[in-house]
Amino acid sequence: MIERRVANDLRQALGQSPAVALLGPRQVGKTTLALDIGDERPSVYLDLEAPSHRAKLAEPELYLAGHAHALVILDEVHRAPELFQSLRGLIDRGRRMGLRTGRFLLLGFASVDLLKQSGESLAGRIAYLEMCPVDGLEVPVGEVERLWIRGGFPDSYLAASDRISQSWRQDFIRTYLERDVPLFGPRIPAETLRRLWTMLAHRQSGLLNASDLARALGVDGKTVASYLDLLVDLLLVRRLEPWHANIGKRLVKSPRLYIRDSGLVHTLLGLGTREDVLGHPVAGASWEGFVIETLIATAPAGTQANFYRTAAGAEVDLVLTLPGRKPWAIEIKRSLSPSVERGFHHACEDLDPERRILVYPGTEAYPQAEGITVMPLHEAGRALLQAA
Repeated sequence: MIERRVANDLRQALGQSPAVALLGPRQVGKTTLALDIGDERPSVYLDLEAPSHRAKLAEPELYLAGHAHALVILDEVHRAPELFQSLRGLIDRGRRMGLRTGRFLLLGFASVDLLKQSGESLAGRIAYLEMCPVDGLEVPVGEVERLWIRGGFPDSYLAASDRISQSWRQDFIRTYLERDVPLFGPRIPAETLRRLWTMLAHRQSGLLNASDLARALGVDGKTVASYLDLLVDLLLVRRLEPWHANIGKRLVKSPRLYIRDSGLVHTLLGLGTREDVLGHPVAGASWEGFVIETLIATAPAGTQANFYRTAAGAEVDLVLTLPGRKPWAIEIKRSLSPSVERGFHHACEDLDPERRILVYPGTEAYPQAEGITVMPLHEAGRALLQAA
């Protein structure tokens, strides 16, 4: 069992809100965590993909009213958006009875439809939490390399061999393309979406060029934008926006794109082992995306994540603006003897960051010139956790 950091956030949210939505990709561990929390208190679990469980909700208000003093866990809730209106009435009646917190735990994909439904019907009654794949601070320090290679989906990371892990990820991608993605939008040809996903893997950490992607796929720019929106909404792709301020510099305006799980990047490119990954040009960009996901996951709530780049070449891989504080400038290198380029120093002159951090795959932290601290990933993540 991997101890997930979001577990404490979920317990806290259930103690403060009548409903909590735990959103994230498939197979990330939402159901396992929900059942563990359900074991700590009276609870009822309903899987809305199971016909027998859906039958119990033919009259949802009647059934759920009978479990007013239990935590009701509704898995795959995106399959029954009509439930949200019933939940609103049950929550309001429960409040009048003194039942103000911990009533419903909703599990599902982070789709626009789900957020819209719950946002419209349960405004002021629901808290949202995102559960991502396992990050670099949720495994022992010596396991970070394996986590990077295999990715953070528990079944992939914990597989008995690289071959089994790779096979699991291939099946995961196929399931998303053929079954899950069509649930959340207009019918998208699975092969077209696979090609887009593979192209994004080849361009990991690259700037978005929608017209270039559209030409390669044989579709128009609006279609590419809608495909990307869907992958972002499903927490499979991160669109890292550029940092903007009125500083008199020409700043890059296009976002950077990352496939959020490094294991999926490697599988889409046919890279099954550590040697395969290290011998491929994507290794540096894949490591960068892996580090970014971990640092964003460990940053305090309300932190804004961007990158910084000017037309003149000043650049920072990750700018984290913590609430009420100056930004942290973070550069990411795959080398064991890392150094920053001149553009990082120029960017720091513009940003005036609180901290300058260079993350590398080593094990020891040490200072460099001009206020830069070289840190392994786990130490950079802990610094962010302590900054909360």
